[in-house]
Amino acid sequence: MEVILREDIEKLGNRGQVVKVAAGYARNFLLPKRLAVPATDANRKIVEQERQAHLRKEAKLKGEAEDLSKLLNGVRVTITQKAGENDQLFGSVTAKDVADALAVKNFTIDRRKIQLEEPIKQLGEFKVPVRLHRDVTSEVIVAVVKEE
Repeated sequence: MEVILREDIEKLGNRGQVVKVAAGYARNFLLPKRLAVPATDANRKIVEQERQAHLRKEAKLKGEAEDLSKLLNGVRVTITQKAGENDQLFGSVTAKDVADALAVKNFTIDRRKIQLEEPIKQLGEFKVPVRLHRDVTSEVIVAVVKEE
């Protein structure tokens, strides 16, 4: 069965692409979740209009993310934590802590966009990437200092 994808689906295709899938997969998964529509001429026109609107919206979001990236690049935040011997932290610094520290500096960034591979468990300075958009990534310097 041929369907037109309305969303990007990993290992299947991108938005607006016509793909051939099993009838059961289309009927039971793609169509009920509105991820695809049957490949008819009328649907092709509708999906093309949706795709154009999505591209305009995506370009606007990317532009905003690039502007925010310029402001955010090299911003330094300091987080104080209790630490024991050998500069080992009691607990850890997570993406939520970094997002809260950025909020104090008037940057509203979702914690899921902060790309911390694993929580910080040492004192020191760390460069933490912040993925603002699929194509736009910025770096924030996080200084973890010992609480007196």
